[in-house]
Amino acid sequence: MKIHLKRLNNNYLFETKNERGDVVLLDNKSEEEPKGSSPMDLILRGIAGCSSIDVVMILKKQQHELEDLQVEVEGFREDGAVPNVFKKINLNFILKGDVPATKVIRAVKLSMEKYCSVSKMLEKAATITYSISLNDEEIN
Repeated sequence: MKIHLKRLNNNYLFETKNERGDVVLLDNKSEEEPKGSSPMDLILRGIAGCSSIDVVMILKKQQHELEDLQVEVEGFREDGAVPNVFKKINLNFILKGDVPATKVIRAVKLSMEKYCSVSKMLEKAATITYSISLNDEEIN
């Protein structure tokens, strides 16, 4: 895995590109009109994406298709700390579809506790919690 970063302006806007050519813009969130995600935003996006891929993959292997999957992620940092790392991260999995609740709970648990590389890496620095709702009903 390899990433190339290039500065695009005289401030904090950077273009990052992976080996496939996918581009993600990075910017400093304190800029007046940021043009990209902050590095800390990308961490939260990473845990959401990693766990979602796992959940979909696990359910597909069990022959279950979701109608919709959304994840709301909130990261909590210690004010004034340097470095200002996440101390707590909470994910709220919001799923819709004709899938047994037990299968959804198991898929999310497997992702968060075993398979999601991002979650496993971040749990060394932050407490990670999650909740699950299926078809507008909280199930865990």
